[in-house]
Amino acid sequence: IKSYPLKERKNKLSFKDFASTFNADASFKSFFASLPNILAGKKLKELVKEILRAHHRGKPVLWAMGAHVIKCGLSPLINNLIHERIVNAIALNGAGAIHDVEIALIGETSEDVEESLPTGKFGMAQETAEFINNSLKEGAKRGWGAGKAIGHMLLKTEAPYKKFSLLATAAINDIPATIHIAIGTDVIHMHPS
Repeated sequence: IKSYPLKERKNKLSFKDFASTFNADASFKSFFASLPNILAGKKLKELVKEILRAHHRGKPVLWAMGAHVIKCGLSPLINNLIHERIVNAIALNGAGAIHDVEIALIGETSEDVEESLPTGKFGMAQETAEFINNSLKEGAKRGWGAGKAIGHMLLKTEAPYKKFSLLATAAINDIPATIHIAIGTDVIHMHPS
């Protein structure tokens, strides 16, 4: 066995990267700067820097995401970025559209899969599928894609919680919104509509 001095070893972490304490009366900018410069803290700072760099250079910022962004309550933050013209287009998967519509319609989402799957009720909420499928049918008549069709239908039907919807916000701000639905795998495919 051969050992060597600890100071000679290459390390991934230094106290210089640690979070710093934060005073409650300080600004958000100070709080953000206080986050650690390691792992997710470092990646978040890099992401914000790149988004702002693209925005200031007049480059488009396309925000592609899955359903968890919506399920974790982050829609208001992304909607604000859309309103501020920092995010110029959004892309969702099928589940993202489903959760977005449910939030807009009733202010709630995220079915308990463990509870509803054994009973055969998983994905069987009538209004979700009917709203999405009817929106897609109407949108197809106009040559619209799924994102535009659902967003405009949310506005047309006066969905009570549309201010939380990414698709409605995209429609209001006239930015592209695409939905990448996997045929046969989303709950909307199990309904008669």
